[in-house]
Amino acid sequence: MRFLRIYLPVAILVAGLVLIAARGGDETSIDGAAALWGAGLSVMLLNWLFRIGVSGEHARNEEDAARAYFDRHGHWPDELPPRQGR
Repeated sequence: MRFLRIYLPVAILVAGLVLIAARGGDETSIDGAAALWGAGLSVMLLNWLFRIGVSGEHARNEEDAARAYFDRHGHWPDELPPRQGR
């Protein structure tokens, strides 16, 4: 996973710099580098969006566990239990 999150986008961005250096900074190399940078930044953005989506799973699992606790005990896990005999 580390390869897809970090190394692949960085490699694409570096390839754009190498392209500029190899061709001497002419117009074609700058256009190609811009395309590579766009691709590299797109990979970074997709990785970031995926990680945000996966982090929501944890919150949903916690909510489901709290609801199951409520069904068993009649109060939420972070609340004090109701007094009996009143």
